[in-house]
Amino acid sequence: MPTLSDIVDWRKALLPIEATIQQAIQCLDKSGAQIVLLVSDQEILAGTLTDGDIRRALLKGMTLQSPVSDIVHSNPLVAPPEMGRDMVLDLMQANRIHQLPVVNAQRRVIGLHLWDEILAPLSRPNTMVIMAGGRGIRLHPHTENCPKPMLEVGGKPMLEHIVERAKSDGFINFILAVHYLGYMIEEYFSDGHRWDVKIEYLREEKPLGTAGALSLLDHKPQQPIMVINGDVLTDVRYGEILEFHNRQNAMATMAVRQHEMQNPFGVVKTSGVEIVGFEEKPIYRSHINAGIYVISPEALEELQPGDHCDMPTLFTRIHDCGGRAIVYPMHEPWLDVGHPDDLELARSN
Repeated sequence: MPTLSDIVDWRKALLPIEATIQQAIQCLDKSGAQIVLLVSDQEILAGTLTDGDIRRALLKGMTLQSPVSDIVHSNPLVAPPEMGRDMVLDLMQANRIHQLPVVNAQRRVIGLHLWDEILAPLSRPNTMVIMAGGRGIRLHPHTENCPKPMLEVGGKPMLEHIVERAKSDGFINFILAVHYLGYMIEEYFSDGHRWDVKIEYLREEKPLGTAGALSLLDHKPQQPIMVINGDVLTDVRYGEILEFHNRQNAMATMAVRQHEMQNPFGVVKTSGVEIVGFEEKPIYRSHINAGIYVISPEALEELQPGDHCDMPTLFTRIHDCGGRAIVYPMHEPWLDVGHPDDLELARSN
């Protein structure tokens, strides 16, 4: 979901809380955001101010040299960085506001949602790389003569579902990493003109892993790239993962889902030989890799051209070198089509 930080420099809307009304007017003109974000030290949000607040203040006899602290909204509505697009829209609509500051846990301003920009069609500069080169051995016999991402679900290839969903979220630049029966993918998608997107191809001579394939990119990207496995079907908004990554200043972000597994037996808790308690068929919860990632350009320096590398290995390297590798918890419907039963489930929904 776009924030002002995706359109212009949202920092132009920041103003020290010690400023005057005249400086607030200048800030409004410079930012074009129709709101002033008044901050204290370290950009901690102290309040907000709009053009209407200034006009009402001047009507009451205040001057251009009056301090904005006299008219500031000191407890404005804010959004945390993890809040999704639909919830942001509901919050703004319910409160009849067109601007919503994004703050972290310390109330530091890290972005700004604008009503018009959220609703407007967005064209993102970021590239989406779709890993479509796997042999899909576990899906035999379906993949004996068809690459796994080209298996049909709902009358079209899984890969087409991914491209169309990404396009609806503003992605227009795609790179398809192909290997096994890759010519079938290239013949179907060509340069992407049928979908009004641009599609290029990254051809692996041998499987390099989800991360290793990125080492073959011709040019180092200038923006973070989205990476997704070509057999993942989900309702998640890819743009929200990208924006979460940007707001967190991360080097790499991995989308994860909570997985539950119930022990079929009653568990006996002990201390030495003493029984200290019982737990009947406990449920163990963990996070699993959802096969969707955001990778910043500097993270690609951890890859060696032509070397095999999977994503968990890349994330470990980033962590070990002091980079920020984080997770994006997702709750949306998600299916990794890795087995025939998964394919049947996808086709039945």
